Amino acid sequence: MAKKNQSIGKDIFRTAIIDSFKKLDPRNMVKNPVMFVVEIGFFLTLLLSIFPNLFGGHYELSQIPFNLVISFILLITVLFGNFAEAIAEGRGKAQAESLRRTKTDLMADRREKEGSYEKVPASTLRKGDVVRVTAGGMIPADGEVIKGLGSVDESAITGESAPVIRGAGGDFSSVTGGTKLLSDELIIEVTVNPGESFLDKMIGLVEGASRQKTPNELALTVLLAGLTLIFLIVVVTLGPFAGYVHGSIDTVTLIALLVCLIPTTIGALLSAIGIAGMDRIIRFNVVAKSGKAVEAAGDVNTLILDKTGTITIGNRLASDFIPVGSHNLKDLINTAVLSSLFDETPEGRSVIDLAKKDGVTLSREDYNDAENVDFSADTRMSGLNLPDGTMVRKGAVDAIKEDVQKKGGRIPEDLDAKMERVAKEGGTPLAVIKNQEIYGLIYLKDIIKPGMRQRFEELRKMGIKTVMCTGDNPLTAATIALEAGVDDFIAEAKPEDKMRLIREEQEQGKLVAMSGDGTNDAPALAQADVGLAMNTGTMAAKEAGNMVDLDSDPTKLIEVVSIGKQLLITRGSITTFSIANDVAKYFAIIPAMFTTIIPQLQSLNIMHLTSPRSAILSAIIFNALIIPLLIPLAMKGVKYRPVSATTLLVKNLLIYGIGGIIVPFLGIKIIDLIITGLGLSNI
Repeated sequence: MAKKNQSIGKDIFRTAIIDSFKKLDPRNMVKNPVMFVVEIGFFLTLLLSIFPNLFGGHYELSQIPFNLVISFILLITVLFGNFAEAIAEGRGKAQAESLRRTKTDLMADRREKEGSYEKVPASTLRKGDVVRVTAGGMIPADGEVIKGLGSVDESAITGESAPVIRGAGGDFSSVTGGTKLLSDELIIEVTVNPGESFLDKMIGLVEGASRQKTPNELALTVLLAGLTLIFLIVVVTLGPFAGYVHGSIDTVTLIALLVCLIPTTIGALLSAIGIAGMDRIIRFNVVAKSGKAVEAAGDVNTLILDKTGTITIGNRLASDFIPVGSHNLKDLINTAVLSSLFDETPEGRSVIDLAKKDGVTLSREDYNDAENVDFSADTRMSGLNLPDGTMVRKGAVDAIKEDVQKKGGRIPEDLDAKMERVAKEGGTPLAVIKNQEIYGLIYLKDIIKPGMRQRFEELRKMGIKTVMCTGDNPLTAATIALEAGVDDFIAEAKPEDKMRLIREEQEQGKLVAMSGDGTNDAPALAQADVGLAMNTGTMAAKEAGNMVDLDSDPTKLIEVVSIGKQLLITRGSITTFSIANDVAKYFAIIPAMFTTIIPQLQSLNIMHLTSPRSAILSAIIFNALIIPLLIPLAMKGVKYRPVSATTLLVKNLLIYGIGGIIVPFLGIKIIDLIITGLGLSNI
């Protein structure tokens, strides 16, 4: 599936600028301790620009322009931080507005107590109401189909133009309000009250402003607040130290130093990184019920995947004909084609296609008088009853053997050996009989999806263990697991087996992710740290999981893990860059502050900045400019490649650690040269 791209348009940009000023409200800023300190610094320097001797000291008229410039730069720094968050929120709000447009004032045919149907506004529907939707009508609310089968257009929600089938019973009965029924008629039981629909939840989730901070983000916020407090104490003590050596440092310079030393870069971008991570998940057509779910995906240790439809294509296809007993290959193929002549399943069609390659074709028209026998869960067989009384069947080997033995037929001696060979090779054998004679086997093979082995290898490099769950027998499961490249497998798996595996992994301190779509998957989805429910699945599954895949692609769980890791890596990379920045800014400002008091410290001025004020201005200007320059990286995310944690750490330190030191040195020096060239070095 192609990812949806959402560029930052003029409307989002314009709104973000306005929101940047609105976010200056101290009640909002206090949620971000680092930027709140910068805002306080702005107000103090602004006051000192108007009242230079506010905190005592000698009044110098020449100090006012410097104070004003510092005050302006601090304001710009705060606005840039607010702008980063507003841009991230703006993308979510734009998508939310697009979703709101799908919520029209629908009318619904609600069933009354006496059984008749009455037209009512969809907004009046309540949980438990039963509605009727006919072809061409809009589904008025989220619900479960209790009668009927129809084709539904979900493009308004998923973006996919291909319709999907929804019907009563099974795991494809869930429907979403705002989608369109294209065919037939459905009777739907409403499962939500107004304001609680899937679309309402999705709108709320994509609105970045209402996003709850994740545990790691909260922990990092506390760390940044701690660092800010430490630097605040350090800077406050510099004044008395300067006085001890018979010097003085003005308050504005101390504020500039504090702003440059505290981690303003990550402080300004932290919220934007989290919102952008949610946005990336949503643009991938996955709705995460919380930022915590996205973050947990990045820390997953174990990935539980179904075999059918996830690791394999989902439809077993005929790949060989194996005669048994005294029957030859041609007789087997003819009998197999007869048994599949009216079978419209992918398996049945694959038998016809394989037979054509061997030169065997039969026409349906020649057998119009035959009675088609559909597959039944009771008999586990399907086929034809010919007009002359001949019975042709294909089905599960044990079911065929049991039927033949009941009717006094003979089981070929080589049947079991050939059946076991097929199972060992990862295939599924179907026996073919005419009357009471077993002609042979159809070898059905699960086709591994292209590239799955490479993807599992990538997950292994991430340190993620992959476990395949399948209802197949152990021999078949082992062969598929080996071919696909998964680390482990569970054969003949039941829902309780998934629960047991999840709990065992979690007891070892691991985080577990799994996907599912059925009601029987709901307990395991709820137990997993990351539960990806399919949109085509039941309401129980969607409620139990903490993510919903609108495209209903189980393999997307692998991409979800990658996006979660990208979020964590982006946050870590920018944090590393921010802290490394502070080291370079230290060498710019500290020498500038003390060289007039202690000339020997001039040797620390390794950047050879023009003057003390030029150094302070250059550092604080760079401190402000680096925030908007990093916004694209925060929004797009650091590209993630599956490598070991050690390799990732070394790469992070080399690029964002060393780079975070070098870039400020160059940037501050260039700004100093520009300031000097404009004659502002001693403003």
